[in-house]
Amino acid sequence: MNSKEYNYGKITTTKIKAKKKAEEVKKYQTIQMTDGVLIPKKNDGSVLNSWRITFIFSISLLFFLVVFIPDPYRKIFSIVITGTPVTFQATIGAIIGAVIIGTFTGLGAVSKHKWINMVSGVYVELIRGIPLLVQLIFIYYALGRFFSLNGMLSAIIALSICFGAYMGEIVRAGIQAIPKGQMEAAIALGLNRAQAFRYVILPQTLKVILPAIGNEFISMLKDSSLVSAIALSDILKRGKEYISRTFLSLETMLIVALVYLVITLVLSWLVGKLEERLNKNA
Repeated sequence: MNSKEYNYGKITTTKIKAKKKAEEVKKYQTIQMTDGVLIPKKNDGSVLNSWRITFIFSISLLFFLVVFIPDPYRKIFSIVITGTPVTFQATIGAIIGAVIIGTFTGLGAVSKHKWINMVSGVYVELIRGIPLLVQLIFIYYALGRFFSLNGMLSAIIALSICFGAYMGEIVRAGIQAIPKGQMEAAIALGLNRAQAFRYVILPQTLKVILPAIGNEFISMLKDSSLVSAIALSDILKRGKEYISRTFLSLETMLIVALVYLVITLVLSWLVGKLEERLNKNA
């Protein structure tokens, strides 16, 4: 064996060892970035998990207040819970709009055309620099002078535009996470760039970004509480209406907070299960 073959074999062995070491580190050290709390993994047998503790505490406290202290908590709960359909209607409508806007924004961010790339970048920076509450009030009151916009439509438009900017960055990152060889292989098979994006890149991108879309849905649901500023009777608005009649601000806001907390914890759990399934099928 000559020195060249020996060095090659030594380098290959070193690479294999480094790869095994990296896999061992990855197995025991993971970084999770979500807008919710830490989701219990399937192989996590620990009872003292942050998600479990928070969920059990919130459910137990809400149950105790509503069942054992009916005056005033049961009445407050019965009023506040009537705002959940409005909250979910605005959130679901807005997440659909945000995904559509975010898809075009993300495609624009990776476009080869400089002006499309610039328009996409300006939109993201502009919208992310303006608070959501300001956007809501601007669309409902300012644009309402020129267009017939009800509260729900204004809320969906504002949430879609605001979160569409963040969704665009998620889509861009998802597209860039796909190996470049996928695009080259698609073009080599006779597809043009647009067809390659439609049939090859975007389906794979969707699988990559689904957990992130779930986290954005949770963030949007929490931020949808701002729609109470434009007279939509969501969870927070129903609570504020009850406070204006009874002045029970502490009791009412406690129930409102617990309702939001339980909803977001359940949604976080569903997002965690979705992520586990996607990782399993990967």
